[in-house]
Amino acid sequence: MGDSEVSGRMRDDWNARAREDAGYYVAFGRREQTDADFYATATEVINGLESELRRVPATQRSAWKALEIGCGPGRLMRPMSRHFAEIHGVDVSDEMIALARERLRDIPNAHPHATDGASLSEFADESFDFVYSYAVFQHVPSREVIVSYMRETHRVLKPGGLARLQFNGMPAREASFDTWAGARIGSSEVLEFTQMHDLQLLALEGAGTQYMWTTWRKQAPGWQDGQAERQFPDTTSRVRRITNSHSSEPGAPSRGRYASISLWVENLPVDAGLHHIRVQVGDSLGTVTYIGPLMNDGLQQVSVMLPELEATGLLPIELRWLEQPLAPLATLRVIPPGPSVPCICSVTDGMNLVADKRIETRQVKMILEEVARPHEIEASVDGLPVGDLEFLCTDPRPQRFEVNFRLPDEIAPGQHQLEVRIGRRKLAPVTLEITS
Repeated sequence: MGDSEVSGRMRDDWNARAREDAGYYVAFGRREQTDADFYATATEVINGLESELRRVPATQRSAWKALEIGCGPGRLMRPMSRHFAEIHGVDVSDEMIALARERLRDIPNAHPHATDGASLSEFADESFDFVYSYAVFQHVPSREVIVSYMRETHRVLKPGGLARLQFNGMPAREASFDTWAGARIGSSEVLEFTQMHDLQLLALEGAGTQYMWTTWRKQAPGWQDGQAERQFPDTTSRVRRITNSHSSEPGAPSRGRYASISLWVENLPVDAGLHHIRVQVGDSLGTVTYIGPLMNDGLQQVSVMLPELEATGLLPIELRWLEQPLAPLATLRVIPPGPSVPCICSVTDGMNLVADKRIETRQVKMILEEVARPHEIEASVDGLPVGDLEFLCTDPRPQRFEVNFRLPDEIAPGQHQLEVRIGRRKLAPVTLEITS
């Protein structure tokens, strides 16, 4: 399937979704949301994007031009517009762009554009200081089109500009993709692409999950080769403290969901990126996932997922630039992991995800964590086994699974007890309010 055919398919499907219920298909919260509810669904995403903008002083950002890939009806453009002199958004759906123009008509620096769905050809090289995209590439049915957008992002970024992009990073599967369940891009592909295109990789978070985020800074051609050959005659960086990434505790378990740490580093080289920074934990290498902006106290955060460790106690931590020591040794306290305790994180309607424990469509979506053997999951409502139970691993680190099922036909409207078993373990029951 060529790019033009993919674009036509995406345009037709997303125009239809925009006409049916644009807010639902963009935010996937519930049907027929109010404007306030619709914009509220963007809060967490906006907070994440604004956090990345801290890499640049606000006084400098005020003159920036930004671009959103897949802007839909303007849910993110509206709050993000306050940070830039000019913000543009593109979308393959004419209907979505018409809605965006209406909703952004009172914001003179916001400019939505209908696009061909496979490129950014309407924009010149080095046009933007910041490019971002959320919940867009995961709906593109062609890997080639997604990679084309990655190349185009690099092309339209100014030198020193930033990109913050989200991909579906779940493992590839043997199935055809469509305009809802789109193609996937793995973390190794992001690493390879950024290395080939002289992009300083500052974040690669959520690898192996549907919501894999990455941050790039555009560097000059040949930059990667220069970094690989770089020498540090003096070790000037210092690891001032180490905390658990999930808390301020000065330690981490040897494996499991909380087996990740943050190094708070002084004098980290400005060119530091995931391609060059290494963190050795005892005899093993951790996985660096994030290098943060410079904080007011002069420190930068380096987030590291620990390897599965056999040893516990005090282990040496070495921060390196490839094979060169970058800072004096530090020490991490590693403790044994706690027991795995499966739990129900949430139960919602399968379509209206903000309907907590209120089931309106007879489809149920349940999120479980710390599930080592998902094939042992069993669910029943008032003792009646549920039908069509399906599960999907959405994050391997906390062993999080999304479980979908349909209510038994015998269940009438009213309050009912959902019971879940995993092997011999019975989880605490959940009261559901069935409306139809």
